[in-house]
Amino acid sequence: MSDNRVVYSTDVGRIQPKAEPKLVAKSDGIVRIRRETKGRKGKGVTTVSGIALAEPELKTLATKLKKLCGTGGALKDGIIEIQGDNRDKLKVELEKLGHVVKLAGG
Repeated sequence: MSDNRVVYSTDVGRIQPKAEPKLVAKSDGIVRIRRETKGRKGKGVTTVSGIALAEPELKTLATKLKKLCGTGGALKDGIIEIQGDNRDKLKVELEKLGHVVKLAGG
């Protein structure tokens, strides 16, 4: 029943558990780019999902795509959000990087 791991030592104090590395999200190999306005007060946002990269690489890619479009954006739960309708620019760039890309939604 009890776990025999050490959580406190009088020498060093509280011992933090080792962080588990974040796993790469499973993907079908297709990157989907869609334009969304729902829940954003009518403001258009382009979302990019389905990229099977670890968190640091995904963050770097998000930064590169935001600079390409000249807009802001965010990385939330493995989905890259870019402000505005930039589907065509993103499609061309992601295809250059070797991804299979589909434009989804309206």
